[in-house]
Amino acid sequence: MNTKELAQTFTKVFGREAERVFFAPGRINLIGEHTDYNGGHVFPLAITFGTYALAARRKDNQIRFYSVNFEQQGVAESSLDALEYKEQDGWTNYPKGMTKLMIEAGFQIDAGYDVLFYGNIPNGAGLSSSASIELATGVMLEGLFDLKVDRIDMVKIGQQVENHYIGVNSGIMDQFAIGMGKEGAAIWLDCETLNYEYAPLELPNASIVIMNTNKRRELASSKYNERRGECEEALSRLQKQINVKSLGELTPEQFEQNKALINDPVLEKRARHAIYENARTIEALNKLKAGDLKAVGLLMNESHRSLEQDYEVTGKELDTLVHTAWNQPGVIGARMTGAGFGGCAIAIVENEQVDSFIQKVQKRYKEECGIQAEFYMANIGGGARELIKEEVK
Repeated sequence: MNTKELAQTFTKVFGREAERVFFAPGRINLIGEHTDYNGGHVFPLAITFGTYALAARRKDNQIRFYSVNFEQQGVAESSLDALEYKEQDGWTNYPKGMTKLMIEAGFQIDAGYDVLFYGNIPNGAGLSSSASIELATGVMLEGLFDLKVDRIDMVKIGQQVENHYIGVNSGIMDQFAIGMGKEGAAIWLDCETLNYEYAPLELPNASIVIMNTNKRRELASSKYNERRGECEEALSRLQKQINVKSLGELTPEQFEQNKALINDPVLEKRARHAIYENARTIEALNKLKAGDLKAVGLLMNESHRSLEQDYEVTGKELDTLVHTAWNQPGVIGARMTGAGFGGCAIAIVENEQVDSFIQKVQKRYKEECGIQAEFYMANIGGGARELIKEEVK
């Protein structure tokens, strides 16, 4: 749907016109998976798919939510006095949580609002639709109520919504990539310090292809929190002899010298992934700066092997897509992206091979997994923002 159609839907649903239009992208992560909560580096980029929020202020303290993606649920109502998390409130917990935490952070939100959301991120695909809704709500509140919110503060509030309000123990990467995204660049981020730099990602002869397994995964109920706990346990065993705050501080060499301290084969594998993946992410920045895309592709392949064998978060569907991708001509690199357990993988593919790549991988995946995979071309887009007139078509 385009923004004109969304504006018409807003008028039909709420009986008045939307005042402003906001957008927050989804994200993919080039490399650096499950490193963010281990104090390591990540390398995400914002994409041009995302979440639109059309909104208008109210004079009372009522809030009305509507999603084009869940139109059968109709209009959900809440108020500024009733922003507690309720499981039965489903997707509206994300904008409710963002509103609640922004008020608690001292921002003056003194009236309710009507808001229509529309997301063109495939739901449950692991491109971070929840963080996209959070940041779309953040920029919407900033615009509607004329607030001045430091963007990194907004990113942190989005993470707090996920951690403390929704109850998913995730790191800061998703909100950071969505809040801070920049056209034509990936963001190299140190999750421990939040130091970051933009790395130009120019692909004149290749494209990023997103491969959706179409296998749904629910983060909160998946093994995500379990993996995080395993890494924390591995770290606490290492800390008995080494002075480190996070696994991300260790080099692969230091890990190899001290891994016996962990004294558990499963925990050792989890820590190995976090530490080596962080090293790969640092190397990927250097290779990208040197214009060596082939080396970045090889690091992506290594990343997937580690996620499959050491972190064990891939599963048959993701592995089938990625292993099949590796065998196709013109593929520079491929790996799962996101938390895993379903969701999406990405591949960097030479442009002249893209059509045949999609055809062959789709066919093989259907034969192996009995599911139809979907493929999208990912363009690198800007971060969460209000859309100006030229962007509202």
